[in-house]
Amino acid sequence: MLLIGDDWAEDHHDVELQDESGRKPATANLPEGVAGIARLHELIARHGGELEAAEVVVGIETDRGSWVQALVASGYQVYAINPRQVARFKQRYASSGAKSDKGDAHALADMVRIDRDRLRSVAGDSDAAQAVKVVARAHQTLIWERTRTFQRLRSTLREYFPAALAAYADLTSTSTDALELLIKAPTPAAGAKLTRTQITAVLARPRHRHRRRNRDAKAATVQTALRERQLALPEQVTAAYAATVTAHARLLIALNEQIAVMEEQVKAHFLKHPDAEIDLSMPGIAEITGARVLAEFGDDPHRYASAKARKNYAGTSPVTRASGKSQTVQARYVRNNRLADALQTQAFCALRASPGARRYYDKQRAREFGYNPALRQLGNRLVGILHGCLKTRTTYDEATAWSHHTYPQPA
Repeated sequence: MLLIGDDWAEDHHDVELQDESGRKPATANLPEGVAGIARLHELIARHGGELEAAEVVVGIETDRGSWVQALVASGYQVYAINPRQVARFKQRYASSGAKSDKGDAHALADMVRIDRDRLRSVAGDSDAAQAVKVVARAHQTLIWERTRTFQRLRSTLREYFPAALAAYADLTSTSTDALELLIKAPTPAAGAKLTRTQITAVLARPRHRHRRRNRDAKAATVQTALRERQLALPEQVTAAYAATVTAHARLLIALNEQIAVMEEQVKAHFLKHPDAEIDLSMPGIAEITGARVLAEFGDDPHRYASAKARKNYAGTSPVTRASGKSQTVQARYVRNNRLADALQTQAFCALRASPGARRYYDKQRAREFGYNPALRQLGNRLVGILHGCLKTRTTYDEATAWSHHTYPQPA
């Protein structure tokens, strides 16, 4: 076999080739893109002899991008290795913490030569699943960015314009009307000058009409709060804060628009996937949650050898730590956070959607598990059920799913 360590950067790749004995026939610095891949193929052909493509093994610290896809398409075995694993592996060479691109390529080549059986190969997901992953992650990232931007906005208002927080008591990251009023009057002086007619005009716009009742009363409340006296800052400082709030408010409005656009993209791509029907049959899963679960698990039918392997990847199964007479069971905190978030949401929603899930959760609470541990146990069970459904290509059935978990019915 030919073992390759590929340490990637934005514009180049440092690679090291090894044979099965650890001898290094070649190292190279390759450019990113078509030219770099072509040179890599040439190196493999020169030093691999009559090897089949499947006998070429590549270790790299990412599972995404056109370079990785080109390696997979060539038929090579590609292992995406966590950078933390690489850092720990390198400690066997030296404990100084020294780092270089060539050194990283050497460590990656050694890892796929020595520890290949303990590494996870890049999943052979379909194009449809990869498309779902791209849009689902982009949608979630925009939501996270919106939350961060909103927290910055609230923090800034608290420092110079607390009356706005009182006036817009229902201010959230999606409160377009409050955001537009902040843009219109971003300073205490401007806010105090807003008339009831101006406030009502914003509340009465078409996109707010479906959820705004008693606009006149609301406008009066906002006007009164904005005219409350408050401690003032120097005019120049206030103007600087106002510019910051205006920028954040405009950004939030733009983010809300793009999140709505991406949500439609997520639904469209997800509903085209053949696994969508099975995912949507699961309790607690709707289109967005289902898309995130599919995106992070992938659809390679050979990726998870068992339900336990899927649970371990999901991070819902516990970790046992044993040393001498000490043994503890803890939650997994090194995990795919996007997947963990989606499964936590599913477990919470399943409490109402599935009587079996509710009874299972109540049993965990009766064992004196806290809210989060009990919900995590439920999520772990649901991952196992999903694995069974995907393996047998059948949709979720309430009676079958909980047939091994019977509990006394409440009186």
